[in-house]
Amino acid sequence: MKKLIIASFATCTILLASCDTLNQAAQVLNQSGIGIPGVSPTSSEVSLGLKQALEFGTTMSAERLSARDGFLGNLAIKLLFPPEAQKVERTLRGLGFNQLCDNVVMSLNRAAEDAAAKAKPIFVSAIKQMTINDAMNILLGNQSDAATQYFKRVTTSQLMSAFSPVIQNSLGKVGATKYWGDVTNTYNKLPLVTKINPDLTGYVTERAIEGLFFEIAKEELRIRSNVSARTTPLLQKVFGYADQNRG
Repeated sequence: MKKLIIASFATCTILLASCDTLNQAAQVLNQSGIGIPGVSPTSSEVSLGLKQALEFGTTMSAERLSARDGFLGNLAIKLLFPPEAQKVERTLRGLGFNQLCDNVVMSLNRAAEDAAAKAKPIFVSAIKQMTINDAMNILLGNQSDAATQYFKRVTTSQLMSAFSPVIQNSLGKVGATKYWGDVTNTYNKLPLVTKINPDLTGYVTERAIEGLFFEIAKEELRIRSNVSARTTPLLQKVFGYADQNRG
């Protein structure tokens, strides 16, 4: 029972991104009796502590990305021209249309930032579905991104549905539709080129979701692999146990 409780709590710490949140989670569970010989929390108490902490932790990446320059200022996930249009960008920059290309890049990233805020209720729903078996597999499995993969599996389709209309609206609001129209019109008028018209909404939606999971995976890997990131005795105990018992 004690191992099961420790494993359950570990799941909630995998993605936590701030010491305040870690301390809050520890207080919830310690008040229930974890670490006190002969005292065990009820299932509902363990569930409450886990869900409060995990809800906060899994939305930290979304909140960070939804801030201004959350995508544009992050070189690892910054949206560039769609792959099929990168030749277009090179051609136009070579002809001196740098500002026009820069406007497109900025507007694509602003649309992704607008959509990122929609992830929170979807993650909350996924947290409610997480089982004790999920927690054990995440903590003790061989995948360093097991928690991230869990969220990919249970949230991707919902994220696509939620992000797409926001991004479509945002592309118009931030000028991407106009800028992209200017780019395609300018390029398509050049002699001997193949006309292009990629699906911007689909492209930005897919890349925004990829960026979100990239950030979540970073947080998970940090606490799994960096002992100094385990900033409380409880974290050290839980992940020390995981290090010794991971399958």
